Formats: sequence, structure tokens, C-alpha cells
Amino acid sequence: MYKVYGDYQSGNCYKIKLMLHLLDLPYTWQPVDILKGDTQTPEFLAMNPNGKVPVLQLEDGTCLWESNAILNFLADGSEFLPSEPRLRTQVLQWQFFEQYSHEPYIAVARFIQFYLGLPDERLEEYRKLHKGGHKALKVMERQLEVTPYLVGDQYSIADVALYAYTHVAHEGGFDLAAYPRVREWLARVAAHPRHVTMLG
Repeated sequence: MYKVYGDYQSGNCYKIKLMLHLLDLPYTWQPVDILKGDTQTPEFLAMNPNGKVPVLQLEDGTCLWESNAILNFLADGSEFLPSEPRLRTQVLQWQFFEQYSHEPYIAVARFIQFYLGLPDERLEEYRKLHKGGHKALKVMERQLEVTPYLVGDQYSIADVALYAYTHVAHEGGFDLAAYPRVREWLARVAAHPRHVTMLG
């Protein structure tokens, strides 16, 4: 039985929840309030010295952190992580893209609007984040014009990684109307029989 330490409304935590449901793996969830400093306690820092969620605790007490690393651990040997080296590397490409070109813009804009209520002192930053966020969405749109999922015809952890914050991008002020392939992909991912919503 896995134990997840996370915030239900965090996209990075949602990746792990979604993956566990896709694999039909049992788990328990320990809510962590990031705004109240729960990730900075000595107990939490003993599990993840970087002081961030999610953390996946294994049955032997070992803790894994960084959402995309956890996805790779959970999906290893499953249909969601290709074994063929080229395809597996393409999955990694999209995971690195998510962390460096997507999440720093779309997730942070959402944090400013959804978590903080769009304070005046962060409005300029918020507007700048939209430029980078739309650039990332355009990259995804181009790929999804060619393939139904980010790595060919198969739903993979690349899709899980990018679905997490893309499907709530509107909560950061991003309008997806200009990205029809992205919207079709979002619906395709959500149609999986073992799909679970962020708050479901």
C-alpha cells in the first residue's frame, strides 16, 4: 500500500493520484497544506529535504519525490511507459518539457490566480508568464496535430505529466480556444475508463 503526501489541488500531486488510478493501485492520501507550511516541518523535510509535494512513501518507509520521477517508478513495466528506447526517450523529452517549458509558466500563473487570488504586486509577473505558457501550448498543439497522444498512439506518462496542469490552465487565465488539438487530447485523456478527476 502506497502513501501519498500531497495537496489535492496541486497538479504535481494530481499526476500521482491519476497514475495510481490508471494502474489500479491501492494507496492512502495524507493531505498537506502547502500554504500553512506543512512541507517545512522537520517531519516532512525528513521525507523530502526539498520541502515540496508530492511525496510517495513505499511500504518499507522509503520516500520518493519529484512528481515525474515518481511517475516513472510507478509506470515501469506497464503500458504507460514504453520499453523501446526511442519511445521511452520521447516520454522523457515531454517530461523535461513539462518541468522547464510548461509548468514554470502555466502552473505558476495558476498559483498566482487560483491560490493567491491575483494580488496586485504579482500582476506584472502573471502577465509575463502568459507569454511562456502560450508558447508551450503551441508546442503541444503542433505535436497533437500529428499524433493522438504526445508520444504516438499510446497514452503514456508523458500525457499524465502534461494533462495535470493543462486541464486546469483556465484557472491561471489561459484560454484554450485557440488550441483545438489540445482540447481534443484533454477529452481523450479524460475518457480513459480508469480516469479520476483532480478532486474526484
